[in-house]
Amino acid sequence: MNKNSSKFTLRCLTEGAVFVALAQVLSYIKLFELPQGGSITLSMLPIFVYCVRWGFGPGMLASFAYSLLQLLLDGAYAWGWQSMLGDYIVAFTVLGFAGLFHARKYGFFTGTVVGSLARFLVHYLVGVLVWGEYMPETFFGMTMTTPWFYSFLYNGSYMLVDMVLCLVVGALLYKPMGKYLRGEDLQ
Repeated sequence: MNKNSSKFTLRCLTEGAVFVALAQVLSYIKLFELPQGGSITLSMLPIFVYCVRWGFGPGMLASFAYSLLQLLLDGAYAWGWQSMLGDYIVAFTVLGFAGLFHARKYGFFTGTVVGSLARFLVHYLVGVLVWGEYMPETFFGMTMTTPWFYSFLYNGSYMLVDMVLCLVVGALLYKPMGKYLRGEDLQ
């Protein structure tokens, strides 16, 4: 291993730790929180930035580390191993799929959409399979007859807003920090 590659690895790991810590701090700043878990925050933004900067492998590792922090520090809604595994470990780790769009001009935006959709799908399935039995009779003023529709509304209500917030802030940062968001400063 040459000296430059070890500096590159050290930078990757250091940035990963900083971005995961920032994501965890942002997860405590909740703009809105639903009663059975799920909240509107900007916590996914640093994870998406890191994933798109460094790529899929480091992005998945950082996302997994973030999932463990979410479970340990915010896992109040995990009542069983299925919820711990699905709503925390898998749901936050799949944010790393944003890293598939590393080194692409608008990779941050595509990665944000893909990572958000992947997380939504995990929460959606866990909502149906684990939380469906707790479905209320009405939600958002509508009568709930199936956990599939309820989980779609419940998880979609905060995940869509989270994704849009990340895209809007990313768009505001893109012009002044585009080179950094694309990882061009690493080459």
